[in-house]
Amino acid sequence: MLQALSFLTVLGRGASPRSGALPYFPIVGALVGLAVGYAWWGAAHVWAAPVAAGVALAVDAALTGMLHLDGLSDSADGLLPPMDRARRLAVMHDPAVGAFGAVTLIIVLLLRFSALASSTPAPLAVAAVWCVSRTAMAVISLSMRYARTDGLVSAFLGARSRVALTASVLLGVVISVPLALLELRWWGLLVLGCAAAGSWLVAAFARARIGGFTGDVLGAAGVLGETAGLLALAAVPGV
Repeated sequence: MLQALSFLTVLGRGASPRSGALPYFPIVGALVGLAVGYAWWGAAHVWAAPVAAGVALAVDAALTGMLHLDGLSDSADGLLPPMDRARRLAVMHDPAVGAFGAVTLIIVLLLRFSALASSTPAPLAVAAVWCVSRTAMAVISLSMRYARTDGLVSAFLGARSRVALTASVLLGVVISVPLALLELRWWGLLVLGCAAAGSWLVAAFARARIGGFTGDVLGAAGVLGETAGLLALAAVPGV
C-alpha cells in the first residue's frame, strides 16, 4: 500500500516502485479522488463554480506531482505524430514538451475544467472515477506487453500473475461501484464505464503504435480515463 502511495502521489516520491504495489492502485486512486472531490465540494461553498473547478484541478496536480499530466504530454508527443517505433520511444523518453504534447495537455485541462465547472460537486463520484483510472493503470501493467527493455515501470513486471490481475479488478469494482451508485444512482455505472473506456482507448492506441505500454502511457491512460469520466458526469441529468 505504501509503495503504491509513493508511486502515485507526492508522498514518498523518492521511493522505487515494487511489484506488489499494483493491487493497491485502486485504493490509492479512491483516496486521491476523495481529496480532489471534497476540495471541489468545499471550494464550491466559498467561491463560484469556475474557481471551485480550478481548486479541484490544483489539488489533483499537487497530490500527484503532475506525474500523470507529464505522462500525457510525453505520450502525445511520441504517439500522435508520424514516426517509427524507435523514434516514438525516444521522443517519449525526452523530458522536453513538444507541440503535440502541449496542445493535448491544454485541451485535456480545458475539458476537465469545463466538466467540473458545469457540474454540481460530487466527491464520491470523483473518488469512484479516480479509482477506475488507477485500476486501469494496474490492469494495463499486468496484462499488456512492456514496450521498453528497462525503465521505472519495469519494477512492476515481476507482479504479473492472474491473482494480481484479479485482485486489482475486484478491488476496483468493489470500491468504485458503491461510491458511484451512492452519489449518482444508476447513472454512476455510465460514468464509470466512460472512465474505463477512456483508459482502454489510450492503451489500445499505444499498443497499435509502440506494441505495448510505458510509464508515460500509464499516466496518459489515467488522465484520459478521469477526463472521460468527468465529461460523463457533466452530462448526467441534475448534476
